[in-house]
Amino acid sequence: MIHGLLVGLVAGSLGGLVGVGGGVIIVPLMTEALRFRQQEAHGTSLVAVVLTAVAGSVVYYLHGSADIPASAILAGLALCTVRLGAKYCCFLPELKLKRYFGLFLLFVSALLILRPFLPPVMEGSLPAWIRWSVLVLLGALTGFISGMMGVGGGSFMIPMMVFFAGIPQHTAQGISLLAMIPASTLGAWIHWKMGNIRVSLLPGLIFGTLAGVFAGGSFAHLIPEEELSLLYSVLLVYTAVHYLRTKPRRPAPAPLSPPSK
Repeated sequence: MIHGLLVGLVAGSLGGLVGVGGGVIIVPLMTEALRFRQQEAHGTSLVAVVLTAVAGSVVYYLHGSADIPASAILAGLALCTVRLGAKYCCFLPELKLKRYFGLFLLFVSALLILRPFLPPVMEGSLPAWIRWSVLVLLGALTGFISGMMGVGGGSFMIPMMVFFAGIPQHTAQGISLLAMIPASTLGAWIHWKMGNIRVSLLPGLIFGTLAGVFAGGSFAHLIPEEELSLLYSVLLVYTAVHYLRTKPRRPAPAPLSPPSK
């Protein structure tokens, strides 16, 4: 119960504060601190991600930082391309993929930190057709990258919406949370059927996640956009270091041959 409560608080607070599911933090926490199997960590983490996305979307909507049509486009296109990304992943080394993604996140975090000192990419209000075109392309890319890298789309969606669609940081985080719901729910259901969810952890996880989301989402709207971007950049750097430090999996030991007679 207490372990689920702590994990839920971490997931909910991160999700509410910076608009992500928190899976990149939760999975290492479950495997290293709680000694979960990797599959159990992924399945149980997805439950927290779904709760974070649903509750966080409500909090952001109540604060006027949610865009349902934009979220629907992102979620719909992501569901269409996530399978393609997963299939493409089979043709590339997993270690190289994770390290490339870590370098990409470092680049994005540097852009967010340096954003006040750089000329703006998009000035003023964008024409509607440009904004929707960016969201369509972003949804397709998010699904593909999520399937290929095995991560949620928040770390990719938010900076791209801020830079290339001219969407404010708070609104981008609200859109990201709402767009996570369909794919995360599907993933959690699949893991549930495969027995990869620790049921004993769920009561504390649910309570902790809901409490964390309410606190993090409410606090996020009290932080100026520049400081919130900096905080989000810190999370991106942590995520990038986590992927860059990924070590190759050790090959399974060969089975012993029976003794010869």
